[in-house]
Amino acid sequence: MTGDMLLHPGLWQQARDDAAAAGQPGYTFVPILEGQRRYLQHSDLAICHQETPVGTPDGPFAGYPSFNVPPQITSAAKAVGYRACTTASNHTIDWGMAGVVRTLDTLAAAGLSHTGSYRSEAESHGILLLSSPTATVAVIAGTYGHNGQIPEFPWEVDELDPARMIDKARRAIAAGADIVIGVMHAGDEYASEPNQQQREVSHALVDSGLFTMVYGHHSHSVLPIEKYRGAWIAYGLGNGITELHPTQVVNNEGLLLRVQFGQQLDGRWTATDLAWAPSVMVANPFRWCSVAGDAPQGVCSTPEADAATRQRTRTVVEAAGAAAAGAHELLITGEH
Repeated sequence: MTGDMLLHPGLWQQARDDAAAAGQPGYTFVPILEGQRRYLQHSDLAICHQETPVGTPDGPFAGYPSFNVPPQITSAAKAVGYRACTTASNHTIDWGMAGVVRTLDTLAAAGLSHTGSYRSEAESHGILLLSSPTATVAVIAGTYGHNGQIPEFPWEVDELDPARMIDKARRAIAAGADIVIGVMHAGDEYASEPNQQQREVSHALVDSGLFTMVYGHHSHSVLPIEKYRGAWIAYGLGNGITELHPTQVVNNEGLLLRVQFGQQLDGRWTATDLAWAPSVMVANPFRWCSVAGDAPQGVCSTPEADAATRQRTRTVVEAAGAAAAGAHELLITGEH
């Protein structure tokens, strides 16, 4: 699981330069995402968040405040190991219903399952069920808002409404889900702790007894991980990819989260292990880069800067007692 994939114009240019260097037309985001591959390759299920609408292959493209980004990001996400993406965000309807449909069609064409926004009312009643070798996983998403925009249809985007999400979880379990994951797009941008809405919604989902875990994005910063009533809540995974922000130091930080689930003797599925890998985006060229203690791609910036980022991330992640509850850094160089 990763945070927001937010494509600013500099990343489009990097993707075009990478494509040209490979003798390809258009854009390729695979080199930008390549560092994530080794963290995803042994996962039964990897989930990303496609925060923004995608355009047609030749554009026109647009950045903040109404994003419309190169669609090649979807095939790149599939190429490095993602299987599904959530799409409910404050930018989902930046380009209206046409942008919603185009984005979902593009994700589907890339071979990525999706949930959070819908082409039709009938589609909105469906639930994303993903099979693994041992369990069926339901993914239920919601966003806090739409930057003042109003969806054309009430079913167009999943809202961050605990009652609706809990109802969907009940239907997911009735349909055969063993594990139910709640996904929140919410929070205060660049914050270092969750806000009241994030706490209330995530606790309500866990209190229902239907959600196995909850995680979130939107703040573009790493937020604490908490174990609440036996369930993990990762309040904010920061950035899956983004450009460096000139004034907000935290804006280039992210978490890649790996959660292992197991079935208990009473038949319930719970998270048996939670591990996180800290990351940043580096520039010249733009690349996702892990600053974990055994980062396989080597140094991201300088050893000193990487160590400082890693420690800063650890401090925030563990602020709600995550380490004492069993969460730990993801180290993969010794894994097979």
